[in-house]
Amino acid sequence: MALTRALASAYLGVSRWKLSTQPLPDKVIVIGAPHTSNWDGVFMTVAMWKQGRSFSFLVKDSVVKAPLLGWFVKKIGGIPVKRGAAHGLVEQVATRIRESQSFTLCLTPKGTRSPRDFWKSGFYRIAMQADVPIQLGFVDSATHTFGWGPSYRLTGDVRADMDVIRAFYADKVGARPEYTSVPRLRTEDEDA
Repeated sequence: MALTRALASAYLGVSRWKLSTQPLPDKVIVIGAPHTSNWDGVFMTVAMWKQGRSFSFLVKDSVVKAPLLGWFVKKIGGIPVKRGAAHGLVEQVATRIRESQSFTLCLTPKGTRSPRDFWKSGFYRIAMQADVPIQLGFVDSATHTFGWGPSYRLTGDVRADMDVIRAFYADKVGARPEYTSVPRLRTEDEDA
């Protein structure tokens, strides 16, 4: 942990970007938005390393099969997921969180750097099943800050919860603004 913290400090020492964080609960799902660049993952890694926090993240299985890169991704917390066979993933991850003393899961609910009409709902379902809060992670190129804001415990009222999330991200500008999407879950329309 000392090495990763030193690497994060070195990066922050030469970067024009600044880290901004609030306390993290022992068990939490950190969502990241607006997800518009591969740099978003680097920023989250730097933030976690600077805080001395181990974390996990979901990654397509083809990444962990790549020579050298795959070893590194698993070493820093990557959990491989077969996209075509992700059935039961929410319950598996929720169980893993419930059974752990401390667990930090980082997710980008948009699921891709390109624009999307809807976020994927996995973060919401995992948080509800594991009974853990979410933390609002961000990258904001307008202010050159990254990190995470407050934690928020989802209520089960999807539209009201997403209104809170939308309000937090309303002024955040991704590294590639043209790829930004409004935080929205498909179930908001289904519940209406």
